[in-house]
Amino acid sequence: MKTLTIEQTTDMLICACNEIIASKEYLTEVDSKIGDGDHGIGMSGGMEKAKAALEEKRPFSDINTVFKTTGMTMLNTMGGASGVIFGSMFLSGVKGMDSLKELTGENFAKIMRNSLEAIKARGEAKVGDKTMVDAFEPAVAAMESSNQDDLVQMLAEASEAARLGMESTKNCTAKFGRAKSLMERAIGYQDAGATSVWIIFKAMYEYVRSIV
Repeated sequence: MKTLTIEQTTDMLICACNEIIASKEYLTEVDSKIGDGDHGIGMSGGMEKAKAALEEKRPFSDINTVFKTTGMTMLNTMGGASGVIFGSMFLSGVKGMDSLKELTGENFAKIMRNSLEAIKARGEAKVGDKTMVDAFEPAVAAMESSNQDDLVQMLAEASEAARLGMESTKNCTAKFGRAKSLMERAIGYQDAGATSVWIIFKAMYEYVRSIV
């Protein structure tokens, strides 16, 4: 599969919303180990609102608006750092891009790269800081190095890279958030934000695989 239509892109992001909503308890459990324990509540709540907005406003005029709607809804309803960061994951990537009527592997990778760079610039996090960047950056790199004419393969590789990035956070001390104060005691526990990134990429991969 080389491209997704506007409707398929909408369905893919709704699938990502559904997976985060279904993972509410898991994300809460992960976050409660070294964080505030509210990541699952915030993410599931934001994704519930994003899903509702995508379903209410469809059909969309272009791919850009699908991503903007998802990101803006999360930004406006979640609040806090997670709202800004995960809203930016969808919103920042399409900023300044020409209107897209289909989603190609090349454009998808570019959208995610733009989002990643915006998040890194805003929060100043880098790989190894025990944040969502630990999963997001390798996922984007996998998209860029993959066969972009095969969306299933590209997202399979991105999903696995995100999973490995999430797992790598177990070996890190935290540079941000509540976990920062735990220092070495945070080692052995995965980051909740990185876990959400993996769930999102896994859901997008599973959706694309299901429609081939």
